[in-house]
Amino acid sequence: MKPKTKLIHLGRGDQSAEVRSVNPTLMRASTILFKDHATWQKYRELRKNERVLSYGARGTATNFELEKLICELEGGYRAQLFPTGLAALAMVLLNYASKNAHFLITDAIYGPVRTICDKFLEKIGVEVDFLKADASDVEEKIKPNTKLILCESPGSILYEIIDLPKLCKIAHSHNIPVAIDNTYSSGYFLNPLELGVDISVIAATKYLSGHSDVTMGIVVCNQKEWKNFNELPEAFGFTTSPDDVYLVLRGVRTLDVRMKAHEKSADEIVEFLKTRKEIKTIFYPKLKSHPNHEIFIRDHKGANGMITIEFNDGYDQNDAIAFVDYLKYFSIGAS
Repeated sequence: MKPKTKLIHLGRGDQSAEVRSVNPTLMRASTILFKDHATWQKYRELRKNERVLSYGARGTATNFELEKLICELEGGYRAQLFPTGLAALAMVLLNYASKNAHFLITDAIYGPVRTICDKFLEKIGVEVDFLKADASDVEEKIKPNTKLILCESPGSILYEIIDLPKLCKIAHSHNIPVAIDNTYSSGYFLNPLELGVDISVIAATKYLSGHSDVTMGIVVCNQKEWKNFNELPEAFGFTTSPDDVYLVLRGVRTLDVRMKAHEKSADEIVEFLKTRKEIKTIFYPKLKSHPNHEIFIRDHKGANGMITIEFNDGYDQNDAIAFVDYLKYFSIGAS
């Protein structure tokens, strides 16, 4: 199937059934009942490797449908849902954390990740170094105790582009797994696991949901790095509401048309911004002037509609605030 065909047809339950509903059923459950002790033990064993009902916090049939769909979209081995995108990123970091471990994180990572590093990882003895946003200095910063590289491409705010196949080749030569925050492309405009990345993290809060009414994170892994991710949510008391999962499943159906509409609108706005004397720099990966534009075009199928602008000399912060406050159809959206 092509990606947009997957969006339409997958994650809809047992398609071999003679009679079924178009959408998967919404299954709400906390307690799961087993007919006897042997069955209970059987499913506790099965859940180590399979998606089976064992406890509502570990997911219901509704949750499993979204996991399967996103796993197919990303080309992964398994996927796990988390209550927020940040929780998913935190679980990736904690999964590889140990005393005297060393992490490398690109400078353009989603900002709150730094809080995890400062408030928690430092306390348990994990050393964190930040790479350049394009990860061009990764080889010189790898240490014998480097256990994880976490990156984001395009990066937050300025959309720095990483040559992922090159980064992964270097990391894997040192037996270091690579994880990426793939929210920008949301498994649609970029499939990082196909480029060598081991773990892809998506904030379903954003494009997968598409309607600003859900928070959710998803971790997608290759088989080699599928370690503990199905156990971490329960261990930390994280669970994902099947109601929210149902909404994301509904939102995913229109991901193709929404992403393309975002891109079309962004293209038009960028063309308008090019004509304005107030604007010094437009940060948008599709522009040929954007750093590593050729890598973006090589690896990505499109841009998601996000644009950052820098005002020319002579304008200050007050001018920028006045510009934002004067906008009629754009709002300050905390997400």
